[in-house]
Amino acid sequence: MRITQEADYAVRIIDCIARQQKRLDARTVSELTGVTLRFTLKILRKLVMSGIVVSFKGVSGGYELAKKPADINMRQVIEAVDGPIVINRCLSGELPCSNTERECGCYYHKIFADVSKSIQEKFESVNFEGKPERDR
Repeated sequence: MRITQEADYAVRIIDCIARQQKRLDARTVSELTGVTLRFTLKILRKLVMSGIVVSFKGVSGGYELAKKPADINMRQVIEAVDGPIVINRCLSGELPCSNTERECGCYYHKIFADVSKSIQEKFESVNFEGKPERDR
């Protein structure tokens, strides 16, 4: 399983807004994260639609977190951009899994589900509240 570059950037954008602790315009977010302005705007739209970020229009407009950083976890951010975190497409719900419908079932389906659940739980355990300074 690999998260997309867009989800990686979304995590960085949320981290940036959480660290600044104030409303930021998209250009500033772009400059602070190193994500192009166009891509930053695309990601911010998805984060607004998911309820993680709130946008404000006008001269003092910009973006801020809709909740406290401690109440936002990595799973929410990644899924806002990439959709459900699953390691196999049979778990996504987009396509029926014909292997689970067979008489003998699918041993691997359960393993994929268990691994996906572990990944989801790990991402849920990481929030955006006051992270220690990173090694530079």
